[in-house]
Amino acid sequence: MAAAIGVVITEHIVAGLLQEENGQMTLAGEHLRFPADPAETDALIGTPTNELYELLAEQIKPLMLASAHPVTAIGVAVPGVVRSGVVQDAPNLAQIKGLRMGEALAAVLREQGVEAPVHILNDADSVAAGLASRGGNLDRLIRVWTLGNGIGYGRWPIADGVWEGGHTVVTLDPRENFCGCGGVGHIEGIMGNRAMRLRFMDMEPEDIFANAQNGDARCREFVDLWHRALAAGCATAIHLGGPGRFYFTGLNIRFLDTKLLREHMEKMVRMSPLQSYSLEVLPADDAISILGAGVAALRAQQEW
Repeated sequence: MAAAIGVVITEHIVAGLLQEENGQMTLAGEHLRFPADPAETDALIGTPTNELYELLAEQIKPLMLASAHPVTAIGVAVPGVVRSGVVQDAPNLAQIKGLRMGEALAAVLREQGVEAPVHILNDADSVAAGLASRGGNLDRLIRVWTLGNGIGYGRWPIADGVWEGGHTVVTLDPRENFCGCGGVGHIEGIMGNRAMRLRFMDMEPEDIFANAQNGDARCREFVDLWHRALAAGCATAIHLGGPGRFYFTGLNIRFLDTKLLREHMEKMVRMSPLQSYSLEVLPADDAISILGAGVAALRAQQEW
């Protein structure tokens, strides 16, 4: 019987045990979370890497002990550019940039008596992998946008490439320079929490959208821009990879108006063969990401 552990780092850390059931990987038991309070969204920003490894080990070790079968893979999903086991960049978790995180975490785990290969992947890719696995569609193209502190673009099957869709350029306005990576005109520079706070120095993101509903002209204009930015990202993905289904999840789907998003996309995607796309909002669910991280780690191990 196969067993794996999935771990996801976004605004928080979540981890869960995966076990095989009727030929399919499923979550076994409750998943673990740090910090425990969902209202804490900045707890990991600035956490030193050695403390971060210890926090991860604290989530992983009890799951290893709880498994009825040997754990053969640990998947850890992180926000940023991940290639060949190296976190090449991570604007929203800067302390992990440049790390061979899988090797370092595996070493910390070995010191605590835990032996299993660690596979690192992008957090949005873990959502796409989880959706594909849960629906039994591991052979189909899945695309997902994660809306939170950063903006992630996930794809399954995972293919060679960077796939940092949140840094797609959607405006040529040189004043649009709020992206955490320093780039101009990016989706994340409009939609990300950091970007919204910089743009509206006296408001939190939820205040912006609430004020827009109450008729504030500046906030209403921004809410329209927020949706146009996401529409542009989806339209670009369609023009490059074809139509299909797009999923949206994450902390800030509470702000998403799919009717307004579709209205903007209809103006951007005009060629009839590309118009058979669909949009689906998924409640933020850590279980999907955990499942995807574990499944991706098992798949990666089979390919090694």
